[in-house]
Amino acid sequence: MGRIVAVVNQKGGVGKTTTAVNLAAGVAAAGHKVLLVDFDPQGNCSSAVGYPKNRIELTVYDAIIGEVEFSDIIRPTEITTLFLAPANMDLVGAEIELINAEGREMYLARNLAKVADQYEFILVDCPPSLGLLTVNALAAADGVVVPMQAEYFALEGLSALLTTIDRVLHVRPAHQPRRPGAR
Repeated sequence: MGRIVAVVNQKGGVGKTTTAVNLAAGVAAAGHKVLLVDFDPQGNCSSAVGYPKNRIELTVYDAIIGEVEFSDIIRPTEITTLFLAPANMDLVGAEIELINAEGREMYLARNLAKVADQYEFILVDCPPSLGLLTVNALAAADGVVVPMQAEYFALEGLSALLTTIDRVLHVRPAHQPRRPGAR
């Protein structure tokens, strides 16, 4: 099963997307099969690997709301071992539609579980917030990468992020334990 890593920081402009895209491309170029999940409604990961957000037909949103299977949205990239689950502004609707859904924090985890055994690594680019999309990414992840700037306010934000991560780990359903080696 692929190791799932969320690239997360509630602050915008710190390099989450740049980190996710370059890390995914580097790991894929080393010969590992990688899935890059664009979980940010801005859709910049999708654009960065060749899928402009205005030309995407099926997205993570379509899979999250159950319109299609997650495997149906995955697209190849120019790197033969790198694949993309694209996003666009439709993903904004997921936070609204899932707000009253039971187990709303586990929708991404359940979708990724269907394809995780096909990849060595799954990298999830998160939006710049600690909302429901980010909580979904954290609940699905085995680990996190937190890009940040070396400044005082970034450290304050890191404290809030670590509190959120701790809360997500403590409310993770018993049927989804942390995988061995996960941090």
